[in-house]
Amino acid sequence: MNRPRPEPVQVVKQRRDAALNALVASIPYCDFLGIHFERRGDELTGIMQFQETNIGNPILPAIHGGATAAFLEITSLIGLRWATLWEDMESGTLSLDELEKGNLPRLPKTIDFTVDYLRSGLPRDAYARARVNRSGRRYASVHVEAWQDRREQLIAQATGHFLMPAPLAD
Repeated sequence: MNRPRPEPVQVVKQRRDAALNALVASIPYCDFLGIHFERRGDELTGIMQFQETNIGNPILPAIHGGATAAFLEITSLIGLRWATLWEDMESGTLSLDELEKGNLPRLPKTIDFTVDYLRSGLPRDAYARARVNRSGRRYASVHVEAWQDRREQLIAQATGHFLMPAPLAD
């Protein structure tokens, strides 16, 4: 009995990284704010690199609240979409060729997004991770936290509710 050989780990990693990069590139605001993502297994960490243009209060200096909120919302959207994109790629419903051509699945639409600002964001890189609390066919709930130096000292957290796009056609 011959089973097909599994793909080499490096090929799988490259495919997943390419899919993540295509997903992030589909949101031009990520580039504007200096946001990119690092992947470790199925866990994503959003990174907003320090830029002078993200400073809202130059006297402190502190990251603008709008930049912080956008960072949290983008991390929520990417985290939510990555969870379903991962499943679609592994099941064969979505191929890397389609992603590279720009045939990305639509992003969820924000229903509401509530941000809690806990402390000023200092002029340095910020990190965020999203946790999907519930994801169904039509609705999803996500919690996201952002920090800078220590994960225990959050600069902001948010909860969002999203309208999920229709699933990919078979």
